[in-house]
Amino acid sequence: MRTETEHTIYLKDYAPTPYFIDRVELEVEIAPEKSVIHALLHVVPREGTEPGTPLVLDGDELLLNSVAIDGAPLGLLAYEVTPSSLTINEPPLRRFVLETTVTIEPEKNTRLMGFYRSNGTWCTQCEPEGFRRITYYLDRPDNLATFNVTMIADKALAPVLLANGNPAGSGELENGKHFAVWEDPHPKPSYLFAMVAGDLGAIHDSFTTTSGKEVALAIYCEHGKEDRCLYAMDALKRSMAWDERRFGLEYDLDVFNIVAVSDFNFGAMENKGLNIFNDRLVFAIPETATDADYDNVERVIAHEYFHNWTGDRVTCRDWFQLCLKEGLTVYRDQEFSSDERSRPVKRIEDVRLLRSAQFVEDGGPLAHPPRPDHYREINNFYTTTVYEKGAEVVRMLATMLGREGFRKGMDLYFERHDGQAATIEDFVAAFADSAGVNLDQFIHWYLQAGTPQVAISDEYDAASQTYKLKLTQRTDPTPGQPDKRAMVIPVRFGLIGPNGSPMGWSKVSGGKVEGDLIIFETDAMELTFEGIANRPVPSLLREFSAPVKLTTSLSAEDQLFLARHDSDPFNRWQALQTVATGILLDAVRAGGKLTDASRVEALADALRETLEGGSGDDAFKALTLSMPTEDNIAQAIGQNVDPLAIHEARGALRKAIAQRLQDRLVLTYNALADDSPFSTAQAATQRRALRNACLTQLVAGGTDEAFALAEAHYRGATNMTDRMAALSALVHANAPMAQALLGDFRTLYTADPLVLDKWLSLSAQVPDAGTLDRIKAILADPTFPKNNPNRLRSLVGSFANANPVQFAQPDGSGFRFVTEFVADVDKRNPQVAARVLTAFRIWRNYEPQRRAAAESALRSLEESGTLSRNTADILGRTLAG
Repeated sequence: MRTETEHTIYLKDYAPTPYFIDRVELEVEIAPEKSVIHALLHVVPREGTEPGTPLVLDGDELLLNSVAIDGAPLGLLAYEVTPSSLTINEPPLRRFVLETTVTIEPEKNTRLMGFYRSNGTWCTQCEPEGFRRITYYLDRPDNLATFNVTMIADKALAPVLLANGNPAGSGELENGKHFAVWEDPHPKPSYLFAMVAGDLGAIHDSFTTTSGKEVALAIYCEHGKEDRCLYAMDALKRSMAWDERRFGLEYDLDVFNIVAVSDFNFGAMENKGLNIFNDRLVFAIPETATDADYDNVERVIAHEYFHNWTGDRVTCRDWFQLCLKEGLTVYRDQEFSSDERSRPVKRIEDVRLLRSAQFVEDGGPLAHPPRPDHYREINNFYTTTVYEKGAEVVRMLATMLGREGFRKGMDLYFERHDGQAATIEDFVAAFADSAGVNLDQFIHWYLQAGTPQVAISDEYDAASQTYKLKLTQRTDPTPGQPDKRAMVIPVRFGLIGPNGSPMGWSKVSGGKVEGDLIIFETDAMELTFEGIANRPVPSLLREFSAPVKLTTSLSAEDQLFLARHDSDPFNRWQALQTVATGILLDAVRAGGKLTDASRVEALADALRETLEGGSGDDAFKALTLSMPTEDNIAQAIGQNVDPLAIHEARGALRKAIAQRLQDRLVLTYNALADDSPFSTAQAATQRRALRNACLTQLVAGGTDEAFALAEAHYRGATNMTDRMAALSALVHANAPMAQALLGDFRTLYTADPLVLDKWLSLSAQVPDAGTLDRIKAILADPTFPKNNPNRLRSLVGSFANANPVQFAQPDGSGFRFVTEFVADVDKRNPQVAARVLTAFRIWRNYEPQRRAAAESALRSLEESGTLSRNTADILGRTLAG
């Protein structure tokens, strides 16, 4: 396998640069085909820098026009230029101004990193290493500088000129050009730099902070789509108010701007004062956005705004500390959504994502700690481990310290590190010091890869009225980490008596128990509870208090008891999932057929009681109807996975549940009908969630009546949530009318790219043998936008990650298609190619025929030619693992 420049970066090699830049002045002349960047970098040597030490700046695909120091042009022997750097051989050992002029070509920038043009709009993406594609710089997080930016462009082409910070001037120039000046007073690393230039529409609003400062707010987008930004603006204002209430954090600039663009590798970017978003995470109107889309818009708007403090004001010292800003900010956006909506439902949704994506990553060849100690391509470490597991680590801190203690730690963290580039150690130290506790062992959550497996057994002695809980933990080896340490695991718990009520105890010994929290920090622990009058049923890991895999000795009857009586909604849901998983594992072993009618009946009875009972909101009830996913079942099996057997087993269970609950499902579906105007209020979204869950479960029953009901639901829908729910149910059931309705959906929405993404994704998930040919035909269509990340991810990403039966065909056709796609896209956009390739992270878990086919496809990719660092890194680790 040939790759772009091979290199591995190690945390142990971190060192500050001999020089730093504390002030940047940019003049950017924006024009079609070529743009010119004139930079004044105020450079300062660090204490201890030796005379003659060269200044090495990063650069990528830059054409250097001139270079000078303090206004004096440099001779050819005074500097060196390579494709990746500009070196000043002997800079003065004093403060000086380095002046450079470079030319770049944004229109040819298909990598969408640096400065590029999207659908007529010029914009930037600089995280993690894109600023070097704009001008020569110390392109690393620990160099913080203030920025002054002057943007010049043809006013007809780009009447809107935006950059970080506050507006500091504007005016007209000759030849139809104009300029705008932006000043950001807060020192920031280059990855937070942003510019946007184009002909854009906008909506405007304002927010008054607690201290009385009025902040001008704006969201920019394509003309004609302004109404689709209104919900995002509402979410922004609620986020700003929440951050003041919960963490005492006010916004610190005069303006806050958001720009929605159609070509973007990420979801969004938190550039200081100028957030750039993938338009799919800004636009939301009932006709084109589902309730899930609204949730995502709200979540990501909040996430990027919260970065203003956890990422911008306090940034990460180096890219190994990426979790410092991302994991912490995910925790903050999860808490925001929990406060705005249903906390139990949000917790379940977050854990489902963690298990389906991060647990898989943690158990495969791409496993890495939340803070890795080395990397070859940093773009490949924007992972669920950094984000979702990182959030879980922060959540454990909050669980152990309590809300007040956690807030004290956050306050101390900001007090110590505002305006700095910090580390994980800095973050944890703030909580240790504020609470007066030792967190030396806890920090290993950041340093150790893999998902801890906690096993719990229990024993009750009626004569002595004692109850024992025995806990053990282990973490399997992961790449580069064969030996694992015991972790600090907070286990929130309760004991439930025979009548369904909570039980107390007179004394507990054998370990650290603080109220309803067990602090498990050794390989094994045995707790003895005294004063227990009857055998309890333990409710363990309430609220999913730690990101671990939990196994217990509880029977299916105990689990169903918890489903009926546990006061913790998460564990009620989890109990039903555990029972369903047990049924499904037996069915897979039986070739896809159900083997125990009595357990299926018991599960159906528990689901009926949940639907009929008053405990839990409608969205919670909707989640209880969702059986474990095919990925969940594959994880539980572990080795020799047969996706077809899993698919058939899951289909059989869903059909059996639908048959047993048909009357209740129909009754609930009809009772929840509502012809009132669309609303994003919690009661309305929860009603739709449960009604559509009932419809989906009915369709899984496979009857003509259910199919007809779903088709009528689709055709009569007045909003995208209902329309997509019906269409998705029919597609996944491979119903007779599914292809015709997919065609109708495409006809209705072919002019709307974001809704077309829904069609692409559903088309890729059809579980039949014709899916691959249909995907190839879509890609071959000359009108298909082959460079747009959203379209590519929706089509091929959905096929590889959400259609396991067709992706993992025994003949290897699905595997070969994806690797050939990766090889092609890698030439234009390595980030998209590498991300799609991660679908192979479980290839070694397949049964032998599929495993051999997957390896053959990966080896062919390895031999296909020169690959980008992004894709070569993922491929190499996938094969090595």
